[in-house]
Order: sequence, then C-alpha cells, then structure tokens
Amino acid sequence: MIRVIQWATGGVGRAAIEGVLDHPELELVGAWVHDPDKAGTDLGTLVGRDPIGVTATGDADALLALDADCVVYSPIFADTKVLRAILRSGKNVVTPLGWFYPGQRDREKFDAVCAEGAVTLHGTGIHPGGLTERLPLVISALSGSITGVRAEEFSDIRGYGAPDVVRDWMMFGGTPAAAVGSPVAAMLAGGYSQSVWMIADALGFDLDSDIATTHEVAVATAPIDSPIGTIEPGQVAAQHFRWEGTVDGEPVITAAVNWFMGERDLDPAWSFGPAGQRFEVEVRGDPGCLLTVSGLHAHDREQGLERNPSIVATALNCVNAIPDVVAAEPGVRTYLDLPLPAGRAARQLRRGRAG
Repeated sequence: MIRVIQWATGGVGRAAIEGVLDHPELELVGAWVHDPDKAGTDLGTLVGRDPIGVTATGDADALLALDADCVVYSPIFADTKVLRAILRSGKNVVTPLGWFYPGQRDREKFDAVCAEGAVTLHGTGIHPGGLTERLPLVISALSGSITGVRAEEFSDIRGYGAPDVVRDWMMFGGTPAAAVGSPVAAMLAGGYSQSVWMIADALGFDLDSDIATTHEVAVATAPIDSPIGTIEPGQVAAQHFRWEGTVDGEPVITAAVNWFMGERDLDPAWSFGPAGQRFEVEVRGDPGCLLTVSGLHAHDREQGLERNPSIVATALNCVNAIPDVVAAEPGVRTYLDLPLPAGRAARQLRRGRAG
C-alpha cells in the first residue's frame, strides 16, 4: 500500500481524503490542519464517515517525520518553504497549486530539491490541469495541421463554498478598479501560462515570448444574493480572464475562465449561453474537434456549497496520480513525463470484492 498524507483539509483536502480512503492502492496515514479546532479529529469523522483511527494534526514536524510515500499538498496558497521541507523529508508531492509545467529555472530548482529526497513533484488538478492541458493534448491526436487550441471554463461562483476566497482573493463584491488592479490575474497566470506553454511545446508552436493576459469585469445592476452576502449595484459580479499564446501576435493557444454570480442583472449583460456551466476544449485543425465537459458543476447552489463537483474532481485528479508519481524518477514530472492516470472501480465492483 502507498502511504499518503493530506496537507490541508479545505474543500479539496476533504475530497482528497475521501478519494484516498476509497482507492484500493492507497492508505491514509495523516493530515495537516491549519485550524486548531480540527487538530485531534479523526479523519474519517472529519469527512462524515466512520472513524479510521488516524487523527488530524497541526504539527508539521511530526508529519514530516512520519513514514509516508506521498503528500497531497492543497492549502489555499502554496508555501514553497513548507513544500521544500516535505520533499526533503523523502515524500513525493502531488499538488493542484502549480508546477504543472514550470519554466526551466523553477524546474531546475525543484529538481535539485527533489534529488535531495529522491522524490517526485507533480502539479495537477482540472483547470489549470487536466482540462487545460491533458485533454487538449489527448484530442489533438485526432487532428492535423493544428492552428489553435482553446480550453475554457464557464462557472457560477455562487456554488463555490469558499467565501473568503471569493471575496478577498477573487475580488467579487468589490469595485471594478480594485478587482482589475488586484494581483489575481497575475497570480492565476502563474498556472494558466504553464498550461499554454505545455501545449505549445508538445504540439510544436513557435510562440511569441510573452503570454497575453486579459481581465474584464461586469458589475451588478441590481442586488444579487451570493454566498458572500448581497452584491450591490456597481460591485463586481462577473469576471472574464484569458491567457493567450500568440504566434506573430495572433492568438493560437487560449486558456480562459468565466466566473459569474449568476447570469442576471449584469453590465455588460454576459451569459454562459444555452449550454450553461461547462468546460470546453477545442482544437482547430484538420479536422477540428470541440469537446464539452459537463457534470463537473453542481445542479444547484446548495449542492455546490456542500460538495462542489469541480472541487471533488480537482482532488481526485491528484489522488489518482499518486501511484504513477510514486513510481516515477525523482524530479519535477508533468503530464508529458507520466503515464496516463486512471480512476479505480467502485469498491463493490472491483475484482476480489467477495473477499
């Protein structure tokens, strides 16, 4: 069995705990928590299941000393000092917080840290991650003479159960000037730009040196009820982000995000269109292909706040990568370096279930 530690137990962390508990090749042996009130709580109880005899702790040093093979590292923001300590302790790391396809300098630095612990670092998730990188590459094999690639998210943020993130980091409910002037677009670009460069390098595009970033906002024209309280007229209620890789100034690879507090009472009057919430992956070539991914958004706001499918999918893409990451050679390893991961059959449908 592969011994796993979960680092942080927010939405992604709790879903990852469930994923590890349900995975036939993984064993959950610990979890780090930021909230002192969670310390000492059984991890099964923490995710609404029967106790498993393993408790959460805020003692990072104790977890680093633990015998474990891999850490799923998913706090809200990455602390590179902590990440390096985990790697140096001899534990592989899977994380949705970056390192999807780092630049040469960053990769060399973390390759060196990984070499110290003889471990692997892998960045994954869904967006950025599997839906911005892996799926475009997979369906690109159906095309030739490719002229463009687009991966785009359309999400209603009213079903995202992290109000502090939505208000203080995404900048919903603030002024347009504060949102556009915030570092959020640049911070997001740290991940989405890596997606663009991975696709470009894998498909052979000769991109211009800079990734173009676009950030636009729409404001409420009437009060909008939301998980962060009422968004008043004139406050930010929807946002568009685009990161575009260009050749001679013309966009060829695009990663995009559309985050709305619903589709009513917006100026400009943006909408998701008739297809609603979804992810789209498009490859323009001979022939072209458009893939629409549904089912990763909640059916209603209450479901999303309780257990958002996009957050669960992010966690499971990390969990399902663990066996291949543990088996990989030391260093930073991306989708281009690892086998294609897969989920596992439900417990009641597996081989040997009678035993």
